[in-house]
Amino acid sequence: MAKDKKQKESSQEQKAPDQARHSAKERPRLRSKFDKEVAPALLKELELKNVMAVPRLHKIVVNMGVGEATQNAKVLDPAVNELGQITGQKPVVTRAKKSIAAFKVRQGQSIGAMVTLRGDRMYEFLDRLVNIVLPRVRDFKGVSTKSFDGRGNFTLGLHDQLIFPEISYEKVDKQKGMNVTIVTTAANDNQARTLLKHLGMPFRA
Repeated sequence: MAKDKKQKESSQEQKAPDQARHSAKERPRLRSKFDKEVAPALLKELELKNVMAVPRLHKIVVNMGVGEATQNAKVLDPAVNELGQITGQKPVVTRAKKSIAAFKVRQGQSIGAMVTLRGDRMYEFLDRLVNIVLPRVRDFKGVSTKSFDGRGNFTLGLHDQLIFPEISYEKVDKQKGMNVTIVTTAANDNQARTLLKHLGMPFRA
């Protein structure tokens, strides 16, 4: 028995270095593009003196409201699953902050799902959104340049979750819309618009 244990330990020690040698996660394509191409271009185009003043992405918030969840709580489960497939991150269930009698909403009731993306997942999501998802929209003519909030943040409304290739047509019971809010460190809307344009956002002419 003792010999068997020693042989197992020695074999594990031999395997350990092989397991430790793994390739580092690849840097997102859009993040590399920002560092190498977009940031220097913005520094010159916006006439900024400091590299740290260059506007950049802060976070992306994807929010899916499910109004029917007030009547049937089970409707929320497919929305949470689909949002998780789209973003690659577990969603947070959003709840009503106050009661609204006209909409039959009670305070604390589940009314939707939300995901906040940062870091690599944020860049990967924006890359897929710009290059894969938006071109799949029927009769797509570009996104509006007026969807900024005055503080450098951009909100994009999507009417259908089926434009995401991660969602299977057979498993969808109902179309659900969502809002994608891109939060930037830009000082104003003009800087944010320039940043997103360089990152590939297809604004209308």
